[in-house]
Parts: sequence; structure tokens; C-alpha cells
Amino acid sequence: MSKEAVDTAQAAAHPQAAAQPPDAGDAGYSKDLKARHVNMIAIGGAIGTGLFLGAGGRLRDAGPALAIAYLVCGVFAFFVVRALGELVLYRPSSGSFVSYAREFLGEKGAYVAGWMYFLNWSTTGIADITAIALYTHYWSMFTSIPQWVLALIALAVVLAVNLISVKIFGEMEFWFAIVKVATLVGFMLIGIFLLVTQHDVGGHTPGIGMITDHGGILPHGVMPVVLVMQGVIFAYAALELVGVAAGETAEPEKVVPRAVNSIMWRVALFYVGSVLLLALLLPSSLYSGDESPFVTVLSKIGVPAAGDVMNLVVLTAAMSSLNSGLYSTGRILRSMAVAGSAPKFTGVMSRTQVPYGGILLTCAVCVLGVGLNFLVPSKAFEIVLNVASLGIISTWVIIMICHLVFVRRARAGLVTRPRFRLPGSPVTEIATIAFLLSVLVLMWNDPEVGRKTLYLVPVIAVMLVAGWFGVRRRVAHNAEREVSALRE
Repeated sequence: MSKEAVDTAQAAAHPQAAAQPPDAGDAGYSKDLKARHVNMIAIGGAIGTGLFLGAGGRLRDAGPALAIAYLVCGVFAFFVVRALGELVLYRPSSGSFVSYAREFLGEKGAYVAGWMYFLNWSTTGIADITAIALYTHYWSMFTSIPQWVLALIALAVVLAVNLISVKIFGEMEFWFAIVKVATLVGFMLIGIFLLVTQHDVGGHTPGIGMITDHGGILPHGVMPVVLVMQGVIFAYAALELVGVAAGETAEPEKVVPRAVNSIMWRVALFYVGSVLLLALLLPSSLYSGDESPFVTVLSKIGVPAAGDVMNLVVLTAAMSSLNSGLYSTGRILRSMAVAGSAPKFTGVMSRTQVPYGGILLTCAVCVLGVGLNFLVPSKAFEIVLNVASLGIISTWVIIMICHLVFVRRARAGLVTRPRFRLPGSPVTEIATIAFLLSVLVLMWNDPEVGRKTLYLVPVIAVMLVAGWFGVRRRVAHNAEREVSALRE
């Protein structure tokens, strides 16, 4: 039985409750996240390794047009977060979009949303611990330590932080975000100074000539720009964390709109602004996927220890991503466990109000990543990154579908939309869904990475169908029990 059936029974028993259907998975959480935590979680979600490290290779492949790719993807990412923000103000939930999928799409929709999100973050977690191990090997004192050992240590540290309390998680994310923002602002100030003063950068004079004299905005044509879209979208993954965190803040109606609205200018400033600045400082062909583009620039002007500082920042970004992944999947899995679509143990809460069962399950998958680092250390990062991109695209599509149904019900007078709204509905949702699906289709043009990733789609689909047949009776039983409780 779907959540819609539960809502119908609830409405019959409690007429005023239909507008605010409860989610049993929200019970038991603390409200310890402050406004500064949520704001910094929003910033941290918008700034990650996709910018600090991944922008170098993408800039080399796509040229200065990468700034346009970041802008386009950033606009659609903002639409997704704005839609989620409206749903959060309608009904804050730690289950976030899984809870909304249950209400607007039924239990099957919640099941798909939850497990695809788990796929995203569990594989991203593997990518993160792999990245942490690789970044740590940058320093000679750690090169003798096997990559898998460093990956295991990183996982253990972040797991311990997540299991203590949500307040500790919030503080850790707050300071991680401070480090990332301070680094970006510092680099941009240096870059602007170099640009304004025409200071020599590795034998090149900064300015528009770095673009016009080296192939223009599209030095390699349009297709490379299209192919990097998958990686650009992955760079924005984690923006949806605002919706999850809202379930553990005392005043979501004040905190969420401010955090969501700030995402757009942060994207424009940090992503588009940084990439444009990088393109004006050096020819795009000089950047590399093996080195942070910021290190490339700073090393060209002789900044001492530029590599060490930036490597520490990229390491921080990877730790932040791993931290966020364990946090969010723990909450999502608990919401699913209460409904019966996830293992029962993932719904268990600790005395400090942390859903440690779900966190440990995600951690178990990441341990498999430690094994991957042992078997194929040179390929581990690339393998899991492609799988994660499928998870984040599907999650964003589900959020927009939920919002479409939500707006339709609001127009029918069944629910009430908050004042904080996604503009342009339903055109905005349809355009975003079409864009995200087109990215999947265009991945076929990349035989080395994108096409191999798409081969996984039918495999994942079969696993989801098989899993649903395994849990559907338990889901139906839990729904019937909830209906009975509402009738009493």
C-alpha cells in the first residue's frame, strides 16, 4: 500500500492533517543544526573536489567554454535545490526527497529515490576515500603507506565524527566550508591582481589574449563541452544536502530560503568566476587533470608551497564530501527502513539521536572501496565516479517529478504551497528533467567513459526490480499498520 493510501486514511480521521502528512522516519531527531551550519552545508555542497581538482582536466578538454558549462549546469542545479527548498518548507523532513517521493509518487517512487541516492553516495564515498589516499600520497612521508590503508584510516575518522552527534557533524562541515571558501577567495584575489597588473604567469601575459590567441572559447569544438557535462553535474552533487539538513534545524522556514537563494550567486562567483579567471591567466591547454588548476597557476608565479597548501585544501574537500555522504545516507536509509524498503537495522537510532544503522551500511560499501583500492588502485577513482553520476542525475530527476506532482495537487486545493517557490512551474521542472536526461543520452558519445557507464543502467534497473519484489510485502504491511494506527 502506498503512502497516498495512508494520507487518505489520515485525512479522513484528521481533516487538518492532510496538508502536513507525518513521516514516522522523522521521529527522534535533535534540532541541533544552527543557521550557520546549514548555510555552510549549502556552501560546502556547492564547492568540492569537482572544482579544486576536476576543473583542470575539464578546462584542458573543453577550453574556456567550460565556464559556460558550469553556468548552464549551475542554473539547473539551482532549480533542483529551489524545488527541494519549497518542498522542505511545505513539510521539513530528514527523509527529504525520499519522504516527498513517498507522499507524491508512492512507495515505489520512494524506494527508487532512496536506493539510487544510496548508490550515489556510497560510490561517491569510495571515490572520496580513494581521493584522500591519493592526495595524502602527495607528501613523501606517506608514500610508503599503502593506498588502501590510508583510505581505511580516512573512513574510520569520518565515521567516528558522524556517530558522535549531528552537532559535531555540523561543526566539522562548518570548518571544512570555511577552509574551502577562504582558499577560493584568496586565489581569486591573487588572480585578479595578476590580471589587472598584467603580471607574467609562466611566460604568458594574462588577459583576453589567453582565449582569443589560443583557439577562442571553443578551441576543440562543441562536443568536448557536451561530454564534460556529466562531470560538471557531479561537481554540483551534494547541493541537495540542504533538504536533508533542514530536518534537524529548529527554524527551517528562516534558514532554508536564505541558504537556497545564496547558492546561485555562489555558483556564479566560485565556479564560473574561477574558471573564467583561470582561462584568462593561462592557455587552457596548459592545465592538467593530474593537478589542481589553482596549483598550476600558483606554481607558474613561484608561490612557495602552493602545491602543499592546495593539496591540503583538496584533501579537506574530499573529507567534507565523505562526511556529508555518511550523514545524508544515514537519514535517508532510516526514512526507508521505517517504511520497510530498507533493512530494519538501518532505522536504529543511537542515544545521541544519530541513525547509526544507515551510516554503518554506507560505511560497509565504502569498505568494499578499500578493497578496490587494494586491487586496482590506479582505476578505483574513475570506476566509482561514473556510477555515482547515475545516482545524482536520477535523484535530481525524482526531486523535480515530486515537485510537479506537488504543484498539481496545490492547484487542485489538496495542499498549500509556501511563499518560497520554484519560479516558472511547470516549465522549469520539465526543462530541468529534459536537460538531465539529455546529459545521459549524450554520454553515449563518449565511448571510453560515458558509454560504459550507460551499460550499467539495465543492471541497476534489474537490481531495483528484484529488490522491490523482496521488500514489497514488508512495505505493504508497514503501510497497513500506519493506517490502522491513524484510525484508532
